[in-house]
Amino acid sequence: MLSALTVAVLVGVSVGVGIWWLLRDTSLGSGPGKGAGPVPSITATPSPSSSVSTASGYRRLQDPVGYTVDVPRGWTRTEKQGESAPVVVYDAPADGRRLQVFRLAEDTPAQSLGLAENDPGYGFSRRPGYQVLDRSSGTTWAELAYRYDDPDLGARQVVDHRFRAADGRLYAIRATGPAALAPALVREPLTRALASFCPADTECGVGAE
Repeated sequence: MLSALTVAVLVGVSVGVGIWWLLRDTSLGSGPGKGAGPVPSITATPSPSSSVSTASGYRRLQDPVGYTVDVPRGWTRTEKQGESAPVVVYDAPADGRRLQVFRLAEDTPAQSLGLAENDPGYGFSRRPGYQVLDRSSGTTWAELAYRYDDPDLGARQVVDHRFRAADGRLYAIRATGPAALAPALVREPLTRALASFCPADTECGVGAE
């Protein structure tokens, strides 16, 4: 187990550093990469995945970065340029929940998640109060649920899901929220996003999870 994590740490570190600084809950205004410019318009449009209906309280968006996804109504969008890809963030204005969506540069979801968690320089396992809540994986995906203590936002819970989408590329969708919230409330937007996620110019079937 340790040797596998070591390999994951050594591969793609130069890409991972820039991405991690953008993934912290407090980092949208800091870290490497280009600053966010004017926010592009977002168009509500039918998804190529017509077999997945939009749930009540959600809207289907075609994000300018290049994918379709269902997001709770009323959530606001920001974007930050990472070292290799934009990081798009959807924020709940009322309760502190958040979705982050971004492309991955590693070879597998498990490798990417292992690097993000365990790198000795920036891995999120180094965050104060870090505690693994759940860990699972499949052939084309890997997921880690954990909590940590954010110096500005307080105790936070995170579900980090990394997967191979219908276009063959790797993506991550991370759901975060206050630790005091019911875990189901934090996970629900992630579940909806995964079920509806479809890269541009791609035929999607039953979702990308």
